[in-house]
Amino acid sequence: MDFTIPASIKSFLDEIDAFIDSDIRPLEAEDDNIRFFDHRREDARTDWDRDGLPNEAWESLLAEAKRRAIAAGIFSYPFPTEHGGRDGSNLGMAIIREHLAVKGLGLHNDLQNEHSIVGNNIGLLLMLQYGTEAQKADWLPGLKSATKGFAFGVTEPDHGSDATHMESTAVREGDEWVINGVKTWNTGVHKAHSDMVMARSSGEAGDAHGITAFLVPMDAPGVEVEEYLWTFNMPSDHARVRFTNVRVPHDAIFGGEGRGLQVVQHFFNENRIRQAASSLGAAQYCVNESVAYAQERKPFGKPLASNQAIQFPLVDLQARCEMLRALIHKTAWLMDEQGAFSVSGKVSICNYQANRLCCEAADTAMQVHGGIGYSRYKPFEHIYRHHRRYRITEGSDEIQMRRVAGYLFGYMKQRKPKGVE
Repeated sequence: MDFTIPASIKSFLDEIDAFIDSDIRPLEAEDDNIRFFDHRREDARTDWDRDGLPNEAWESLLAEAKRRAIAAGIFSYPFPTEHGGRDGSNLGMAIIREHLAVKGLGLHNDLQNEHSIVGNNIGLLLMLQYGTEAQKADWLPGLKSATKGFAFGVTEPDHGSDATHMESTAVREGDEWVINGVKTWNTGVHKAHSDMVMARSSGEAGDAHGITAFLVPMDAPGVEVEEYLWTFNMPSDHARVRFTNVRVPHDAIFGGEGRGLQVVQHFFNENRIRQAASSLGAAQYCVNESVAYAQERKPFGKPLASNQAIQFPLVDLQARCEMLRALIHKTAWLMDEQGAFSVSGKVSICNYQANRLCCEAADTAMQVHGGIGYSRYKPFEHIYRHHRRYRITEGSDEIQMRRVAGYLFGYMKQRKPKGVE
């Protein structure tokens, strides 16, 4: 097995770095934009008087960075060539996401807002795979330019990870569907044109089939954002949204009647391997910074690095980074070779292990750096707060371990979900 990074990916990493130096770093330095990344970052990003949402200046800066990345042909790397991309692979995206995260905080990559100069545009990929011709014509221009998007309304207040028991319903009346229900942790609806709402249209509670995805405009009558939920990691754009007798046309169905969960599951693996790579990169950043600091800091007349109490935790973290990197690369490569659902168990291993590793690396970095590590003058508290969410939101550690157990003990098989072509 050849572990060499393919030449095309290596060349693109060089292109990314040159673009960051020429376009992103100067933008980051303009107009005190560094306030969004230094010790003022949480306050600078948050509109405390508007439900704790990201403020307009912060989101405008992210939009400008994306605009420049799109113009440079960087953002569209994972898109098909016929849509302006480079047919980016899962292996390529894993390597790129780690490469960006290992640079630390910056306008090049800030996952608090799922922002990156290399797009992880799941909405576009879903639209290409499942959208009707009319939906593609309506959505693709905005998705490719990052000027239009839809949120994902899956989770419900009383059902969390168990989407098959959702209480939201859709009832057909002629050429329309009437949707009722409540969604929570509905991320990004403050900017989204529409919400991709999952609602049961047939079948019984617990059935995977019979849940339909609808593209519901956020300004449709009966759509109400009840609350934006304040979190450990602010700003927050996670809403609780109520749908009361919301009427949408039949052509609002996305991916086929009764196949909503399959639509989402189809790209879970691709998204999770990329997210695991980002957590790995952030963990490696914490290790790198801690090693450098331990070599410079000299309490009691000798470098911190000479103490085994400092060495051993960082050695252990580095060992885990190396092993996880090998598994992430292997898993992403297998996804490219055999399809996303051929490696579901491995994706789950990568995901929960990477998220745990990142949290432990950030915590260790705080300890190695002492008081300054605990402060906001270093980025470790930000990394910890952000990546701690992924131990829940990407499928909790326990859900991921349950999936691995299912494959390990033979209760589940590595195969496509029912109904996915």
